[in-house]
Amino acid sequence: MSRPDGAPFGWLGIFRLGLVQAALGAIVVLTTSTLNRVMVVELALPAMLPGALVALHYAVQVLRPRLGYGSDLGGRRTPWIIGGMAVLAAGGVLAALATVLMFTERTAGMVLAVLAFMMVGGGVGACGTSLLVLLAKRVDERRRAGAATAVWLMMIVGFVVTAGLAGHFLDPFSPARLLLVSAVVSAVAFVVTLLATLGIEGRTAAPATSGTRPTPFRTAMAQVWSEPRARRFTIFIFVSMLAYSAQDLILEPYAGTVFGMTPGASTGLASVQHGGVLVGMLLLAVLGSTAWGRRLCSMQTWTFIGCIASALALGNLAAGGLVGAGFPLRQAVFLLGAANGLFAVAAIGSMMGLVGEGREDREGVRMGLWGAAQAVAYAVGGFLGTAAIDLTRQLMDSPAPAYAAVFGAEAVLFLVAAALAKQVVRPDAAPATATPVLTEQSAAADC
Repeated sequence: MSRPDGAPFGWLGIFRLGLVQAALGAIVVLTTSTLNRVMVVELALPAMLPGALVALHYAVQVLRPRLGYGSDLGGRRTPWIIGGMAVLAAGGVLAALATVLMFTERTAGMVLAVLAFMMVGGGVGACGTSLLVLLAKRVDERRRAGAATAVWLMMIVGFVVTAGLAGHFLDPFSPARLLLVSAVVSAVAFVVTLLATLGIEGRTAAPATSGTRPTPFRTAMAQVWSEPRARRFTIFIFVSMLAYSAQDLILEPYAGTVFGMTPGASTGLASVQHGGVLVGMLLLAVLGSTAWGRRLCSMQTWTFIGCIASALALGNLAAGGLVGAGFPLRQAVFLLGAANGLFAVAAIGSMMGLVGEGREDREGVRMGLWGAAQAVAYAVGGFLGTAAIDLTRQLMDSPAPAYAAVFGAEAVLFLVAAALAKQVVRPDAAPATATPVLTEQSAAADC
């Protein structure tokens, strides 16, 4: 199953790494969703507790640049993928054990949960960062949009399959059954990762620092931050993901409060939105995989278009609340999903294209920096979205203008992100030391 060193990945190699992403998603969905429900419902704990634990797992991911730096030093990514998955799997089991312990020893269980969620965040950071770097370095430009779509969709498959199977085997619920299901999911995820990465990187890879004294991490981080494109893309990732994540927790309350939808009907909006996301992703995967589509626009320019489309879709939702009952909410949510899907794949494709630009042997630090920006944005975005709704509802008599104001603010964030994306696309944003990754990409810098 080994590959020649440095050989570009075909679709089979992309699929194998997608399996790792699915395994990662399987453990994460148990820790951030299933255990959340058990803590709130079965244990009757304040919702703030699991919310704080999920925020903690995001906060730990600020270590991503340091973890990426470690993989740069060694010259190989698979040990970090496997090691990260091992830490993640152990964290998943410990998180379930902590939840079970809370039934009898609440304080001890909470202390163990803190350790477990820190391990989950660290494992996701180590595994996910090196996985994306390996994809970026070994996937041909013509396959990047398709690869980004495939890996993202396989992560969603990991969410869906695990949630479905875990839900089946958890009934009738018992603490022992919860621990068993979590242990089995973690073990399967780790074995899948071992098999999927076996020989995929090749037999040999020279360490980045072979024969030289390694550059200290702080120096490496400063070098990456001094690169205009890397710095601008970091800010872009933070702003765009802030807008992307802030809508998650307010869309269903919006449907129920403003449009009077029942809980079942508003929950069904999630499937409508995910259907739109799938359409947007597949659309860009097709366009990005054709010579015509790549000549039309680069991935960075598609990112700009995705931000504009997302801003327009959010503006449409904001106006819908003011229109009232006649507004086609389901269609508007589908369009938002499609715009978000296009944006997400384009952003990942851009990330894969830009990670090799600039100083050599800093791919892990760059990808880690961008992953950390995304994690912090996710941690902050959900909280700010809900806090903004509470604030605007205090200031306004009707809920419709309050939700319109928040959706409008998110649309503005996406417009700011679009302006930042345009700066990243500009050829003069690249430092003099940067080496172009793609000739075709540079030629297609603007539509």
